[in-house]
Amino acid sequence: MNRIFDLEGGSRPPAPHFVAATPPSAGAAAPATPPHYFFCLKQILCAFFFCAACILCVSCAKKPMPAQTFYALGTVCTINLFEDGAQERYAQMGARLYEIHKLFSVSIVTSDVAAVNQSAGIAAVSVHDDVLDVTRMALYFAQKTGGAFDPSIGALSVLWGIGSDDARVPAQSEIDAALALVDYRQIDIDEAAKTIFLRQKGMILDLGGIAKGYAADEMVRIAREHGVRRALIDLGGNIYVFGTKPAGDAWRVAVKNPENPASAPAAILALGENSVVTSGAYERFFEQGGTRYHHILDTKTGYPAQSGVLSATI
Repeated sequence: MNRIFDLEGGSRPPAPHFVAATPPSAGAAAPATPPHYFFCLKQILCAFFFCAACILCVSCAKKPMPAQTFYALGTVCTINLFEDGAQERYAQMGARLYEIHKLFSVSIVTSDVAAVNQSAGIAAVSVHDDVLDVTRMALYFAQKTGGAFDPSIGALSVLWGIGSDDARVPAQSEIDAALALVDYRQIDIDEAAKTIFLRQKGMILDLGGIAKGYAADEMVRIAREHGVRRALIDLGGNIYVFGTKPAGDAWRVAVKNPENPASAPAAILALGENSVVTSGAYERFFEQGGTRYHHILDTKTGYPAQSGVLSATI
């Protein structure tokens, strides 16, 4: 738990009273303590306490908060702002992550994406600008990849249930039925009305393959707005190294060995400010009948991809 301490100044103790050590002779007046003595002593004490408080406050102000971790978008998200780490910055970033999570989650029934799915084949749904922008980007990449990346893959993902307690190998008839609902060309966006419409009932929009990248960009935007000099943003495999290191050294990002993720990295990338995204068959999977079934589904066959590629880094 990270705590913030506030220093509160207490009341100043009264100035000490001095009494002469030797009593005056009979009939003689006691020598008066010079008024300026008390005045100087009070000034010295005030200056001492003021300086001590300033040193303490400056020391506390310069100490940054350590990296903060949030759970959002179905993964553990860690953000490190290094010397610019401050409570309000981390709080704003965490709030933005949770906002994106609540908009894009397929499983949260109140999310915009869930609303689009509930109205599939029935009506267009008004959505937040974030969802509209990301869906637009998803359709762009779907077209560029010929459907290898398809944001309408949700029907297949739900059927397989990989990563959940309900993971199973579906019957071929079930896979064929789900495949009929996977077609990015049946997603309509109305820019003027800010709506999304899925043409077939049963279609499921799933932006999980692109939402984390959008969230990373948003973290960088907030960092820039706050004048953060450098940051390391890790959104569960989506890494963004922002700014430069104090000595100008390159950032070093490790890529896991897909055959043994717990072993030494397969590669270490030396980078300037950049984004690194890795996805592999070793991340989410289940085994049945001696066969491993991973979460990267082929939109042509409806089964986990059998490309021979264990891990891909962009």
